[in-house]
Amino acid sequence: MKKDGKESQQSVSTRRKFLGTAAAGTAGAVAFPGIASAQTPKQMRFQSTWPSKDIFHEYALDFARKVNDMTGGELKIEVLPAGAVVPAFGLLDAVSKGTLDGGHGVMGYNYGKQSAIALWTSGPAFGMDANMVLAWHKYGGGKELLAELYKGIGANVVSFLTGPMPTQPLGWFKKPITRREDLKGLKFRTNGLAIDMFTAMGAAVNALPAGEIVPAMDRGLLDGAEFNNASSDRVLGFPDVSKVCMLQSFHQSSEQFEITFNRTKYNALPARMKAIIENAVEAASADMSWKAVDRYSADYRDLQAKNGVKFYKTPDALLQAQLAVWDEVVAKKGADNPLFKKVEASMRAFAERAVKWDMDTNNPRRMAYNHYFGRKAPPKKA
Repeated sequence: MKKDGKESQQSVSTRRKFLGTAAAGTAGAVAFPGIASAQTPKQMRFQSTWPSKDIFHEYALDFARKVNDMTGGELKIEVLPAGAVVPAFGLLDAVSKGTLDGGHGVMGYNYGKQSAIALWTSGPAFGMDANMVLAWHKYGGGKELLAELYKGIGANVVSFLTGPMPTQPLGWFKKPITRREDLKGLKFRTNGLAIDMFTAMGAAVNALPAGEIVPAMDRGLLDGAEFNNASSDRVLGFPDVSKVCMLQSFHQSSEQFEITFNRTKYNALPARMKAIIENAVEAASADMSWKAVDRYSADYRDLQAKNGVKFYKTPDALLQAQLAVWDEVVAKKGADNPLFKKVEASMRAFAERAVKWDMDTNNPRRMAYNHYFGRKAPPKKA
């Protein structure tokens, strides 16, 4: 402000204070170039173990989107489908070596490197569903055991488990499976420890990644196969090669997804970004479980109404036989693999209290369903 052509002493003082503050702010910006707005976004290249059309690949994209959004664009994860860089079963090695920065898959695909790894996804689970296994993993010692297993095989990865899967069907067949003897000599696809279980039950097992299963069935290379859920199975083309699906099985009642990062590259990230990733994993896990209820139930309905699929409940006698075979498989694997035995004992101890609590606490859902929806018949018994 000027008065009689002269600037007041107060205005001069205010202007000098403002200029000094602005200069200090400029100096601060120069001294700390790591401010987000001045950074080039960090890029990470991931690959999933799933075909691009599978809902599983969609889950991988959902996780990446959450990280990208929560970091405000500072970190951008790109997710490629299976085979874009390496085959599905080669994901762990590619991430460990740094060929890929990370990936989205399942631990059962790493079964050949250390059989104990598959206990998380395709073992007996001792009555636990996949969400209970995730509870054991986070709070019951599983996370530490997995780190020990990966260190033992020299895997340079950081692992996050996410996305509890519903109980998987016994599989797709030419005709209903009514007894254990029906599996003898059957050319069948599965993965992980379920390979041992079905082999012990007489099947001729071949582990194939998702995109190769239906073509193998179409060519007669497989007599039956399991993958995962109504949405995946429908889009992968199972109803084009089979109209019979058997529901319920103990071969994979506890599977979940695994998100891996190359350890060296992950450790180089700032602490704030690591915290965002850890929270994005759990957010994606919850979102996936909710999306699965919506999508799987709709596709389960449509497989019957639009694709002519007949669903049958796996007979209880066959389910009981699976549990008996699991006892044999677990005892054999633990006899010469101390880490397998260690993981199995930890999981079993957690299951003993968690499953009892669950059964004693939660309502019988079929009772409520029958009350509200008129006792509609469950899937036919084979």
